[in-house]
Amino acid sequence: MKLVSYLHKELGERAGYLQHDHVLDLALAESWAQEQGRCAMQRPLPVTMAGILEAEGSGLDRARAIAEATAETPAAELPFALPLSEAHLLAPLPRPRSFRDFYAFEEHVKTARGRRGLDMVPEWYDFPVFYFSNHNAFVGPDADVECPAYTEWLDYELEIACVIGKTGRDIKPEEAAAHIAGFAVLNDWSARDVQREEVKVGLGPAKGKDFATSMGPYLLTLDELEDVRDGDRWQLTMTAKVNGQELSRGNFGTIYFSFAELIARASDGVTLYPGDVIGSGTVGTGCILELGTEVHRWLVPGDVVELEIERLGVLKNRVK
Repeated sequence: MKLVSYLHKELGERAGYLQHDHVLDLALAESWAQEQGRCAMQRPLPVTMAGILEAEGSGLDRARAIAEATAETPAAELPFALPLSEAHLLAPLPRPRSFRDFYAFEEHVKTARGRRGLDMVPEWYDFPVFYFSNHNAFVGPDADVECPAYTEWLDYELEIACVIGKTGRDIKPEEAAAHIAGFAVLNDWSARDVQREEVKVGLGPAKGKDFATSMGPYLLTLDELEDVRDGDRWQLTMTAKVNGQELSRGNFGTIYFSFAELIARASDGVTLYPGDVIGSGTVGTGCILELGTEVHRWLVPGDVVELEIERLGVLKNRVK
């Protein structure tokens, strides 16, 4: 199912799901389904995505049952349904518990380093690496992203976000799928001029990355991707457009370290919790840094960036 967070005019931030071209509020849908005798009476469902995820598997199981209960009724006939065109979508998980971003696509690493005259780091192949970024700086689809005053080299990064849905520590790769709530499109906005200087210190990106991360438009649960699953990877086309011009094209399946390996690494000696977000890192060709400014200049206010991943939808933001 396609899970969303949206801003209700009267009730504030709410969790919902997409039924065709409508947003259905999960808690309101469950109440309606109970009144219709289509759902068993239970304690009230959490109204936010964070609350549903924190209920671990039972929260997502109830969400699926609710979606099944409303599926037979046209969305337009449901009193709580909101046309998608009128909905104010937030990031599917507006305030992640934490955000780890990995560096898992070999083509991106090779090309980005090559443009700086650097060879591949042999240790990169030994284990997946990540950094922590600002989990309080997430924005959703159609939100403006403010270009920081301190950068002249603003860039996008075409990535996949994995949202954790089950608590776990020392998770084995073969057990990792059970801990995934779903996937979403992710844009790890980057200030390349600042990042270039920061990494010389050897601590990783800081102000080059912490000002904004976009995620959305929805969180797609894993059961929707079984037909494109290839072992521990998924064959999904990924593209990026700036002002309608396609600049980037790659495939999720080319990831060098699978999400099973990323989750195993992240949970080694550490507990992962529902609502933690793990980023894949940039797919090959998935940023201006790789393509070069001879292909496209750095981003400026007014630019519209659209990241699309097959099945996961289009994440569009305007630079402000």
